[in-house]
Amino acid sequence: MVTHRPANEQEAAAVIAAASGQRTPLGVTGGGTKAAAGRPVTHAATLSSKGLTGITLYEPAELVIAARAGTSLAEVERTLAANGQELSFEPPDLRPLLGTEGEPTVGGLSAANLSGPRRIMAGACRDSLIGVRAINGRGEIVKSGGRVMKNVTGLDLVKLLAGSWGTLAFLTEVTFKVLPQPERRATLVLHGLDDERAIAALSAALGSPFEVSGAAHLPAVDGRNARTLLRTEGFAFSVDYRLKSLQALLKPFGGGEVLDDVAGAALWRDVRDVAPFMRSGDAVWRISTAPSRGAGIAAALSRSLDCRLIYDWGGGLIWVSVPAEGDAGAAAIRAVVTTPGDHATLLRAPAAIRATVVVFHPIAAPLMRLSQDIKQAFDPEGIFEPGRMYDGV
Repeated sequence: MVTHRPANEQEAAAVIAAASGQRTPLGVTGGGTKAAAGRPVTHAATLSSKGLTGITLYEPAELVIAARAGTSLAEVERTLAANGQELSFEPPDLRPLLGTEGEPTVGGLSAANLSGPRRIMAGACRDSLIGVRAINGRGEIVKSGGRVMKNVTGLDLVKLLAGSWGTLAFLTEVTFKVLPQPERRATLVLHGLDDERAIAALSAALGSPFEVSGAAHLPAVDGRNARTLLRTEGFAFSVDYRLKSLQALLKPFGGGEVLDDVAGAALWRDVRDVAPFMRSGDAVWRISTAPSRGAGIAAALSRSLDCRLIYDWGGGLIWVSVPAEGDAGAAAIRAVVTTPGDHATLLRAPAAIRATVVVFHPIAAPLMRLSQDIKQAFDPEGIFEPGRMYDGV
């Protein structure tokens, strides 16, 4: 298979225009770390952003950084860390979970709209993404947003392209707002709670004024007791006060123990990257719901499936591991995740399963027509990742 690796936007636009003229399906890739996600797609050629690298703008005082799409996430994070700053949404590293290699890129991160545990406080990846440059399916270079946080010019294509998985346009540059790193981080761990009690504890903490930046629950498994995690961060004196206040608030749940930044950071990396499911050969689902419904959904799934669970976002994000056989639990999960606004995505499974089940959450007919219209507007010949998210789109 031919792989195109343009060195600039003009070369990328020429490749796309030629592919559009010949109706040549293109696989869109950065570091290739998420190639195993989504529906399997057959491409005639691959368009890579690996030649589009480098930080193009960094203004620490303005809390803004821009980089070409093929720039590694690690390079951006190193640059920010040298100035005491970070991407606020805590980008996950899903390579071990998906069984892929390569280097995650900022373009791939944006296209997949990936966010970690801090999403409950700082928002999703798309909320930090304030500007993009991209090339549509006609080979036209487009720009949306800007390089300052107050920029509101034009249509907000930024939010539309974030999470489109390369099906609408080829990203060439992304711009993020960033935040200072906190002076201290600490984690409060509650032990031995069942799922319902754990989510009640997480909800109490999230509903308090004590600014929790992480709220997760790891149920008991393999002889290890259940752990319920709450993270606070900020100035050291503030973290100390909030920890004591949270312990008092959660005394009915056991009060818990405090982990320092180092031990706590390891736990949160495990939650962020879904580490408990890394080495299993099971299929993995990602369910997004309201925290108040999390325990009920999990209980219903446990009655109908042989599954393991991890909760993040206060119970609003449920990772589900099921045997990678048959439909990988698709029918049972779709029967439970039915509330409007909830989503269930099959993130990891063998290609044969992903080819036969609906991978991304099914959408109603009017929304599907709207999605098809948007695809037609951006990519009239349907050359970008055809069918990766939904059949026929």
